[in-house]
Amino acid sequence: MSPCFFIFHQTRKGLISLAIFCMDGMHSKTNIGMPSGQGDVVLKTTFKTKSDLHLARKTWHCLGVLFIVFLYYRLGRIRGTEVAIIVTAAFLVVDILRQSLPTLNRVVCTLLSPIMRESERNTLAGTSWLMIGTSILVFTFSKDVVTLSLLFLAIADPLASFVGHKYGKDKIVGQKSLQGTLAAFFACMIVSACYFYFNNLMTERILIVSLLAGIIGALSELLPIGRLDDNLTLPLLSALLLRYLFIVFGGA
Repeated sequence: MSPCFFIFHQTRKGLISLAIFCMDGMHSKTNIGMPSGQGDVVLKTTFKTKSDLHLARKTWHCLGVLFIVFLYYRLGRIRGTEVAIIVTAAFLVVDILRQSLPTLNRVVCTLLSPIMRESERNTLAGTSWLMIGTSILVFTFSKDVVTLSLLFLAIADPLASFVGHKYGKDKIVGQKSLQGTLAAFFACMIVSACYFYFNNLMTERILIVSLLAGIIGALSELLPIGRLDDNLTLPLLSALLLRYLFIVFGGA
């Protein structure tokens, strides 16, 4: 049995069981914290907001994306793409279903309360956006571009957020600060330099390409694209610009 078929089979079984559980829960709700006559379960779990430091979420974000990079290298591009699409579909099914099934929403919110935000209580969670972005990345771009974009997301994004919350005094775009953006720049530049060096890519001009990659990562973290989640926009914008960097400087 191939790994992809096994994952698909287990995912399908899990979703079927989850759906049965939720439908059963719909018939036997306990109206905790709900006014008489209303049908929605009011969740009492308290979540962090975007203005909080939220170290647990940043740790989950960093380790989770690094694990995706590890799987991508182990499985290769073709199988990695298949697995990414299957896992993304599973996340989306659960994330969409929980918005209309209070029992499922209560279970998900309780299990993921350490890493969820208040804004995600009744909308798509950041993890779903991250998986959508990952699926598009691995399907569209080369291995080097995918890897660097995911490393930017894993390291620079939480670091910029941490530095911005702790030391960000000079706001430049919305709540994004100069200090957080500089942290993202240096993180992306160092990550890129290490990646280029150890993979023997553009080493004769490693300083300029690392500098430009740092700027790309910092701008991708800083600039909002409409109301889209940055777990989606950061890796995709990084990948698009990195692709041109590789083409211009001969790293493609």
